[in-house]
Amino acid sequence: MIVLVAVVMLFVVGAMAALSIDVVTIYTARSEAQLAADAGALAGARVFANSGVTSDASRRSTRNARNLATMIATQVASQNVVGGRTLNPSTEVTVSFPNERDPAFDTNPHVTVQTQRTDLPTFFARIWGRTANTVTASATAEAYNPSDANHLSNGTTIPVAPICVKPWLLPNIDPTGTTGNAIFDSTTGAIQSPALVGLGWPGPNNNNGLFSLCNGDCSGGIQQIGPTTVGGYYPGAVADFSPIQAPPACASGFNSYQLAVAGCVQTPISCGTSSPINNSSVNIDTITYVPNNGTRDADTVAATECLIHFTSPGDSDSIDPATRRPPLQFVAGNQNPIASAVGKEVMVSDSLVTIPVINNPPPNQPTNPVTVIGFLQVFLNPHSLAMPLLPPAGANQIPATIINMAGCGTSATGQPILGNGASPVAVRLISPP
Repeated sequence: MIVLVAVVMLFVVGAMAALSIDVVTIYTARSEAQLAADAGALAGARVFANSGVTSDASRRSTRNARNLATMIATQVASQNVVGGRTLNPSTEVTVSFPNERDPAFDTNPHVTVQTQRTDLPTFFARIWGRTANTVTASATAEAYNPSDANHLSNGTTIPVAPICVKPWLLPNIDPTGTTGNAIFDSTTGAIQSPALVGLGWPGPNNNNGLFSLCNGDCSGGIQQIGPTTVGGYYPGAVADFSPIQAPPACASGFNSYQLAVAGCVQTPISCGTSSPINNSSVNIDTITYVPNNGTRDADTVAATECLIHFTSPGDSDSIDPATRRPPLQFVAGNQNPIASAVGKEVMVSDSLVTIPVINNPPPNQPTNPVTVIGFLQVFLNPHSLAMPLLPPAGANQIPATIINMAGCGTSATGQPILGNGASPVAVRLISPP
């Protein structure tokens, strides 16, 4: 009886040990594999979101972005530890694009990452001859640009709601002065000039920069924007948008408007939002703006320099000159917060900002408040490695290059997609839920 009990207990204890150790090991590795797949899929989708291809929508750009997304997604997934070691990028990480043959892929690309380990070691389960287990996981992420959704989804456009939107209300007209067209169809949100991706202002047809709404002096109130002042913005009121997260280096001595420029307004701004214009003129708004540096333009430049880490040329991030058309890539400047990234290509940058577009094209004087119909994502100071930040003294201009265009129009309905971050092209996991 003692021998029989001992033999039975051996199997019972072995089974319990296998259950408590080997099964837990499998579940832990399965969770790690899922995290690796999630990270890889989101990284791949972010390549599409931040590179401008969902606004350009040419097959060549999409193909190049797909190759770049594959590389980035594989790198990110393979850096994760699964079952005690990192994944082998060539055999244990697979990247695919499930909707690449769908017309919607141009503006709503999906990235699927599958991770696996077939050699996960066992411990007590070896007494039954099982020396290895297999764990797999899969995740799908999307980069959603609503601009082309209207004719791809039976007329239904779901709006987006990015965070960290800058308080610069841009009229719905090509800011580069190249085409004279509207940026978006005000109803559907469709992009009117896809070729604007990669173009910047001030340009040869535009003597005014992003920060030259009042030509260096906002004391007289908002000017009526005419054809010769495309690229100017209306300052948005930020008093009702909170909280604002600003870097410690930018938090001291700035007013709320400057904090919104240098930092991140945490409140999501959705298409269809009514946004008040705020200027020093009491005829426009009941809130009087008190500048720190003499004018709002000067305040804007000071806050923007803090945002993009500018002190001298080369400090700020820049657009890789080898990628002047989508997919665009970015190079970390000398003052990038991540010291190890300096001089290397980066996926995100503090110089990438999102600007709301309002349904008030020049020369019409806007009625306060205005309605947001879309967003531009622009890269500030794109020539930092080759030229000074500011044009000739007194211009109060900071160059900007268009990276993304995401329009919702006035027909967008439904719960806004918040996405993952400040890009107007929302990035989110869609599988697993």
